[in-house]
Amino acid sequence: MKTSYWLAAACLAASASSFANAGFKPIEIKDQELAELRGRYVMPGRIISFGVVMSSTWRNASGDLIGASASMQLQAATVKPEFYVSTIKETGNGTPLPTGTGNVIGGAGLNSSQGVTQSVRAAGDGNTAYNNVAINVKEANQAPALVPAQGQALMAGQTISGSNAAGSVAVSATGGGVQMAIQAAGNQGTALQQVAQGGLLQNSRLLGNANVVNNLTQLNVVLSNNGMSAGALDCNLTQLKALRNIGY
Repeated sequence: MKTSYWLAAACLAASASSFANAGFKPIEIKDQELAELRGRYVMPGRIISFGVVMSSTWRNASGDLIGASASMQLQAATVKPEFYVSTIKETGNGTPLPTGTGNVIGGAGLNSSQGVTQSVRAAGDGNTAYNNVAINVKEANQAPALVPAQGQALMAGQTISGSNAAGSVAVSATGGGVQMAIQAAGNQGTALQQVAQGGLLQNSRLLGNANVVNNLTQLNVVLSNNGMSAGALDCNLTQLKALRNIGY
């Protein structure tokens, strides 16, 4: 029995040795294939400006509008990143608004989803709803001028709210992010937009008729088109050299 064990071990060692001698043969990836990859590497220090713009609005059948916008812009000189919030209100034509009679059930799992989640559920007629996410990336010699802050600074744990005939809106800093919630008047429905913990949620529930809902989040990134310094390049090459010790 021991002889057979030693024989099996010798065969395995021989096969492993021949595999190792064959060496690692990398497969070349064409530039066109690399260009289509979703994830790309950005050298440290190349991002010179980063901004976030969020807005949520609800317009009912009477033309009344309620909503809010929030923005944040980060640069090297930014001391403390803050969201600045402004409420949006417009008065319609004064036509009486019929009460929504629709009913949407379920959807509890939307609040625990990961990544980007967009949902529109309607139980009425003639409604329009948009959930949009935009990412704008461009290059420049220097960071763009800071846009003067508009609205009220949103502090951690704070809620900024507003209301009119269309309903009420509340913008809060919670869960490590920003949340916009609209409760439409007359049982017309609700809208929610949230950026927190690496995820984005846009959710609209329409229970009445002829409503127009918009949720928008826009990320603006500016990359420096100047060459990296020798120190920054050497930092990355040094990390790559460390892989040689483990056979790469």
